[in-house]
Amino acid sequence: MDREIFFSESHEWVQWLSESEALVGISNYAAKQLGDIVYINIDAESVEVKEILGDIESVKAVSDFYSPLSGDVKEVNQDIIDNPALINEDSEKHWICKITNITDKVKLLSKEEYNSFIEG
Repeated sequence: MDREIFFSESHEWVQWLSESEALVGISNYAAKQLGDIVYINIDAESVEVKEILGDIESVKAVSDFYSPLSGDVKEVNQDIIDNPALINEDSEKHWICKITNITDKVKLLSKEEYNSFIEG
């Protein structure tokens, strides 16, 4: 990725495309915790910070996918829907959805801050 990505404490990442548009995915840490991802469902059209965007199903469990942003879900990455295993390869290179008309966000951490956070 050319643009820097930022992380939420609930393990989503955000890559800003403009002041009001961003790509969202899950961190490599979260993907490893989930195990082999077999299904991704995004069913929200508009979301508020910390609301559920959809769910991610792995061989271990089904986990909710929370929005780090408030805005409208403009697009879902069809490549990920068709082939969720791409997330296991490198989840920080494969976005899950694009959110536009962003009005709010959770506290976002730099890569270094996030690494310190997950190391505890």
